[in-house]
Amino acid sequence: MKNGALKNVIVILAAALTACGGGGSSSGGGTVTVPPTPPTSPPTSSACSLSSRQDFAFSVLNEWYLFPETLPGSLATAPYTSVQSYIDALTANARAQGRDRYFTYVTSIQEENAYYASGSTAGLGVRFAFQGNRVFVIEAFEGAPALAAGIDRGTEVLAIGTDAANLTPVADIITAQGTSGITSALGPSTAGTSRVLRITDAGGTRNVTVAKADYNIAPLSPRYGVKVIDNGGQRVGYINMRTFISTADNQLRTAFADFRAQGITNFVIDFRYNGGGLVSTAELMGDLMAGNRLPSDIFTVTRFRASKSSNNETRRFAPQTQSVSPIKIAFIATGATASASELVMNSFGPYLGVNAALIGSNSYGKPVGQIALDQSACDDRIRVVAFAKENAAGQGDYYSGLAGTMRATCAAADDISRPLGDPLEASLRTALDFIAGRSCTPVVVAQTAQGVSTRTERRVLPAPVDARAAQRDVPGLF
Repeated sequence: MKNGALKNVIVILAAALTACGGGGSSSGGGTVTVPPTPPTSPPTSSACSLSSRQDFAFSVLNEWYLFPETLPGSLATAPYTSVQSYIDALTANARAQGRDRYFTYVTSIQEENAYYASGSTAGLGVRFAFQGNRVFVIEAFEGAPALAAGIDRGTEVLAIGTDAANLTPVADIITAQGTSGITSALGPSTAGTSRVLRITDAGGTRNVTVAKADYNIAPLSPRYGVKVIDNGGQRVGYINMRTFISTADNQLRTAFADFRAQGITNFVIDFRYNGGGLVSTAELMGDLMAGNRLPSDIFTVTRFRASKSSNNETRRFAPQTQSVSPIKIAFIATGATASASELVMNSFGPYLGVNAALIGSNSYGKPVGQIALDQSACDDRIRVVAFAKENAAGQGDYYSGLAGTMRATCAAADDISRPLGDPLEASLRTALDFIAGRSCTPVVVAQTAQGVSTRTERRVLPAPVDARAAQRDVPGLF
């Protein structure tokens, strides 16, 4: 963003799968951080009283909210016991219309800055998904406690306790409390919190004690983040992009430089759990796949409400020295795919047509983005839906996911019995088949994370209501 109050901003496309409403949160929009003026003196307690913080949230929404016609003219703060519950009440009308599904929220400035700069967070270091009354690990992060304890993709968690004497079966927890009970049983995401997990995997069933710790999420896994796959004699570049944070930038440049040096022109971009992140990194990723794009070609268009239209922007591709020239791109997606990842996918549709495919299942659907304004004395950052995104063909409003927008789709399962990056894993195998020109079964548009869960459907475990910054962008993170 270049104009007015947004001339010095950090832009973020972030997704939060929260416990609110049992659904997902962001996709395809963005977030803009307007740097606050540092306080010149210590804040008074009244400056950060609950009512003052709620008043600040109201002022932010009143000025910037993309759907001003849905806001109440006034809303008393007294009935609401938190800033977030007040924001939820303000945005209730837009949420009922499916346009703001808890995308507007309050978060910690300090936590969020740490996450976007380095991937810093605290916890077990896994993504959890539930299927009926069962809980599975769908990904484990390097350098975090769970993987060090032998917990990896495909592990099932059978019971949770603070020690071996009080283990409670996962099925009993979900039956009694729903998936929010699992969140409660796992305890707060603070370093030192310890839990005993009864797990089962290929190595058998056993109890494992794991203490949560601080760690940094690698946006591209050192195990499977970047690969060159032999697809029947054809080399295919594979990238598994976990999240859009600044530490991904150099990794992406290195990966695409290597693909370019090898003359690779067909790619699988694995966004299956990518909840979004920095727009600057999403734009860089687009540029690195834009070797055959013209400088006049539009990457994305950003539109604000009428009173803020001076901030509208058309962003064009800017090919880099490391850029490749794709012939085909297969994007792997699930209902946890959102925000910046959807933006990248949507932006290539007008140029590659049927040679850009959505593989797996429908994405979440969030064609709107947030700006973030800070009440720095209180460590409050209000992320408010403020703009809409569309591609060069004017395609936006994909609230039901991208399966109805992209011209080619192929349905595939997320096979957690195999590692990510394994060419035999169902979604990657289907993506490679698409690259090779084989036929497939299209994705059903109605199959999205917004739909009603079934006993056979596996979905990422919703984040806590008081989710950490990382949990909003990394679906299923604990």
